[in-house]
Amino acid sequence: MTAPSSASPIQYTDDGYVPGVCNIGPWEIRRRRSFAIIAFAIGLVGFALLVASGAPAIVRLVLLFPFWGGALSWLQARRRFCAGFAMASLSNFGDEEASRQQVADAAAHHQDMLAVMRMTRDSFVIGLAITIVAVLVTV
Repeated sequence: MTAPSSASPIQYTDDGYVPGVCNIGPWEIRRRRSFAIIAFAIGLVGFALLVASGAPAIVRLVLLFPFWGGALSWLQARRRFCAGFAMASLSNFGDEEASRQQVADAAAHHQDMLAVMRMTRDSFVIGLAITIVAVLVTV
């Protein structure tokens, strides 16, 4: 048997919001997935330009920014959780920006912020791994 958890139970709302787990719907997910694709494409084009220009491998560290941004956006789409909305205490399950709703519960906002920290860490590790490969690749 396991000991009971001291964490508060997950609170679901009628619109789909789950503190620290889900704060965006399909429309917002598509926006984040699109941005992820664009950011990764920028990183790949940047890599190609740096290699073609003969820039030193260490200069490729600048690619961390688009790869980190792409990883963060991709994780937001996959996890159905927007870091920016969490920081602003918002959720959106509608098909437009006007359907955003305020998250008023302080405990829910705290869970959201913990999720933001995890997502930021995870996306940084992914972006860094891709960047290290880009730096180490000899072309």
